[in-house]
Amino acid sequence: MSLPPHLLQASRIMEEFAASTGLHPVRPDPERYLWTDAFAVCTFCGLSETIGDVAYSRMAILLVDQVHRTLGRHRRDDKRTGWISGFSDAEGARHPTIGGLRIGKILPERGRDDPCDERLEWDRDGQYFHYLTKWMHALNRVGMVTGDPKYRRWAVELARAAHTGFIAAAPDGAGKRMYWKMSIDLRRPLVPSMGQHDPLDGWVTCRELLAAGAGPDPEQERWLMEASEDYAALCRNSSLLSGDPLSIGGLMADAGRIVHLGGGGTGQAEILERILLSACTGMEIVLRQGSLALPAESRLGFRELGLSIGLSAIRNLAATAGSDPVLKRDPLNRYIRTLAQYLPVKTTIEEFWMNRRDRNVRTWTDHRWINEVMLATSLAPEGFLTIRAPGSQRNHLID
Repeated sequence: MSLPPHLLQASRIMEEFAASTGLHPVRPDPERYLWTDAFAVCTFCGLSETIGDVAYSRMAILLVDQVHRTLGRHRRDDKRTGWISGFSDAEGARHPTIGGLRIGKILPERGRDDPCDERLEWDRDGQYFHYLTKWMHALNRVGMVTGDPKYRRWAVELARAAHTGFIAAAPDGAGKRMYWKMSIDLRRPLVPSMGQHDPLDGWVTCRELLAAGAGPDPEQERWLMEASEDYAALCRNSSLLSGDPLSIGGLMADAGRIVHLGGGGTGQAEILERILLSACTGMEIVLRQGSLALPAESRLGFRELGLSIGLSAIRNLAATAGSDPVLKRDPLNRYIRTLAQYLPVKTTIEEFWMNRRDRNVRTWTDHRWINEVMLATSLAPEGFLTIRAPGSQRNHLID
């Protein structure tokens, strides 16, 4: 079958990613990194649905298993062994996300008595909330493809671990706060500040899991509702404005998820207004700064490609804005029209990073797979952006 050029490029990247990182063929020491792998799982799912090739859905399932058995367990250079949760091998395999998942950084996490080195912390292991929410979304996508409820159950168990580990009482005793980075065992903060968009990611992801169905246990649904209220409260007290392309793209993708899920009640339009206005202002900042016109060695591909993926969500919103009862109204309609004017930026980013000369720089090669997978996701974004309504039929591609 002849594929369109963008799908052919995406499929080639994903096949090389699988071979080079030890997924297929399997290596005893695979290179797993939670953020990259979350986007890879979604992109494999999307390729399976778009191309109709069972190999890609199977690759997504293999990657989930390898991530859990690598990042759900302690590092090889750690004196601790086994599952992060402390469960036995058999029980840990049944509940691989219940203790959270490691980032997959090169260096071990900072010791309890070691001083904090902000530069070194970027290369140290631990747990990131925004990586965990991406993995919850990836698990939900595999649940859509396979029809197997265990993936959604694992996503909910991960959501509970993240909520318990990253949320704490505020220092002044008024309300709650979040930490940006936690230790592998989720017992101590490694970076005590809050990630700017972490509460939003938590709220949207809880709503996604609620829409997917948390299973027969009504307690799970009750807990997801309570957790989403915690994140919503934190969202109300935080600014969403950012000049970082990756963060702006994340806002756009979250807006797409909120609209697709629907049923947000009276707060839906309000949070959408804040998200889309912040994205509009953020795009003005990015273009005014001129960072997208710099040479390759002064740019980080994965951050720009995150913006490109978000612009795909805006493209989808613009296509439905005329018929959606929420999006038809101003200011939402006006914000979407404004953001749709930036759609050529998506093409500009993709064409730049598809040029092999521009990928032959250290800023690309030092972060090769996060860059490559984000490029594949940008070229074939529906695997990441899709959230199917509950009750969807099992995908025939895994039969």
